[in-house]
Amino acid sequence: MKQIYKNIRVVMVLALLVTGMVSCKKEFLEVSPKGKLIAQKVSDYNLLLSNLDLVNIGGDAQVPMGDEVAAVEPYFSGTSLKAGRLFRWNDVTYEPDEDASELVVPLQNIYLFNKIINEVPDATDGTEQEKLSIKAEAMAGRAWTYFLLINYFGKPYNETSSATDLGFPIVVKADVTETKFTRATVKEVYDFIVTDLVAAIPHLPKQTTHRLRMSKAAGEGILGKVYMFMGKFNEALPHLNAALTDITNAAIPVRLYDYNQTFAPGGAFMPIGLFGPSYPSVPNNEENVLGKQVFNYWTFSDNEFVINEKTVDLYDPFDLRLNFYSPTAFFGPAYQPGLLRKIGPGSIQYGVVVPDLYLLRAECKARTNDLSGAKEDVETLRKNRLPENNWNVPSVIVGQKVPLVKFIIEERIREFAVCGYRWFDMRRLSVDPLFVGTTYTHTLYSETGITTTFTLKPERFVLRFPQKLINDNPGMQNNP
Repeated sequence: MKQIYKNIRVVMVLALLVTGMVSCKKEFLEVSPKGKLIAQKVSDYNLLLSNLDLVNIGGDAQVPMGDEVAAVEPYFSGTSLKAGRLFRWNDVTYEPDEDASELVVPLQNIYLFNKIINEVPDATDGTEQEKLSIKAEAMAGRAWTYFLLINYFGKPYNETSSATDLGFPIVVKADVTETKFTRATVKEVYDFIVTDLVAAIPHLPKQTTHRLRMSKAAGEGILGKVYMFMGKFNEALPHLNAALTDITNAAIPVRLYDYNQTFAPGGAFMPIGLFGPSYPSVPNNEENVLGKQVFNYWTFSDNEFVINEKTVDLYDPFDLRLNFYSPTAFFGPAYQPGLLRKIGPGSIQYGVVVPDLYLLRAECKARTNDLSGAKEDVETLRKNRLPENNWNVPSVIVGQKVPLVKFIIEERIREFAVCGYRWFDMRRLSVDPLFVGTTYTHTLYSETGITTTFTLKPERFVLRFPQKLINDNPGMQNNP
């Protein structure tokens, strides 16, 4: 039965998703084929940025690790080794000879970004302004990619220890012959990210014209989020303000979907079918400022992960986001009462998305004591997710900083459950004075209702590198 589940999944995914194939090599910076990527004109470098590998990122480790997720049998016994280990927060994630999907495409993209950054200034044809813009897109793209990697493989940013905490190797040359890599510190990686973004933003396209290309709004949003993850809320706020202002001038629709309309009869998300509500693809999703995605089995055909009862209880009964959940498995035995399986969208949008910008800014405002502004931002999102008279922030927490911050964090769970956002929030909150000391657990439900609990230990806020990578790159130090 387990194999049948997996065979069905494979057939369905292959029928719906076409992605590029990536060959595996021993070098830390994996690129195939060597020496065959040739660009000379500005238009060539511009074309390199229109690459599906810059959109389909491939890493999904963050989804099973969020504490909003529970697991259920008999489905969990049939999950992949990797997914099971991630859910249990095991020390070892990857098999000894396995390449990490969290590394393969991002490292290829870093090679591509470095090539553009280093070579486009000397490209033929094109204006200096065009060269600066293309280089800026590559720098901002490199920054986003490093931000993702440091949140997989480096400790959460902590001002007191970031200068000694091990981060990720910083690679600035497009050289696939390099074999010696040293891990930079967490501080060095974050400084590198910020430097790239600060240099890039003035030269990024002022308007968002395509969701698959970097714009000033996207760059500002990324920098604001980076500062948030550093706990630098005063520095984050101007960039989040700029991002939300810039999207109002976009050349294409960039906005929050109003679920009161999209889930109304004849609405854009209707009808709700076997695979959940109808939902736009990445280039057509109007909530995307910058499209980055990974296919999400657990909102499609896989049954092993659900949202737990605590998470279900966070939702108002009239919350229209509940249309993305089902109390039943896709096929097979029934769930325990109180558990819900997410039934869409079929891919995680985790580039720069409008709901995230509003919730980041709301949290930022609350933490900097603009409580009315924080309330306004979180209610802007909720007005588009709940019916009238249900979207207000509860009156008992209005005007109270800490309860409002916690409500906004809970709103992030309601908005992004089973999409991996919670794992990245757990990491940053683990060093936050308001949340430090929180114990995170996972529950596995047996077919008879007996539960097994797994507790996250501090070391596993960081993924270990695959042993294959460590073996192939002497001198690379692994995480504990």
